[in-house]
Amino acid sequence: MPAVTYGRGQSRGPRPADRADRMTGRPASLFAYGTLRFAEVLSVLLDRVPRRSAVTVAGWRAAALAGRVYPGLVRADAEVTGVLITGLTPAELRLIDEYESGPYELELLTLSDGRQGWTYAWTEQAEVLPHDWSPGEFAELHLADFAGKCRAWRDGYEAAGRTGLGVLRPHDPGRDSGDRTLPEPGPL
Repeated sequence: MPAVTYGRGQSRGPRPADRADRMTGRPASLFAYGTLRFAEVLSVLLDRVPRRSAVTVAGWRAAALAGRVYPGLVRADAEVTGVLITGLTPAELRLIDEYESGPYELELLTLSDGRQGWTYAWTEQAEVLPHDWSPGEFAELHLADFAGKCRAWRDGYEAAGRTGLGVLRPHDPGRDSGDRTLPEPGPL
């Protein structure tokens, strides 16, 4: 399964323009294995729900992460189900790239059906738990609140001139703990 790695997200700083731009070429498709697989999240982030189709990819799993309600995609002797999101505009890809800033590497995956899609693979192995993330549990316990936080992030993103600088994402550490300190901006 070929994978191409483009950068390592380790801070909330400005994103290199070329990371989102790389996704606008062929294929301009995104493999979503976590929160972006939910229409409720896509709707508040993008003001629409793009085309999605169920797909799987071998050699990975959607791992539960310590202290987080969303998963991280990590290499494993397993197969993970997600959705392939297609028809994204360059502006939507930039927004998603800012939303997914953090400890991720952008990878191009070959999916089980032969199509390709970009994905955000998790890089902070210390936070990876031994069990898989449950989309059903997330939907039941966290989706409504998470979608509301996504709406607040999107509003802040727009107010900040579509830079996201200084705007807490729904999945930033410390969001619910009262800690509002943002990491220093820096390179990926």
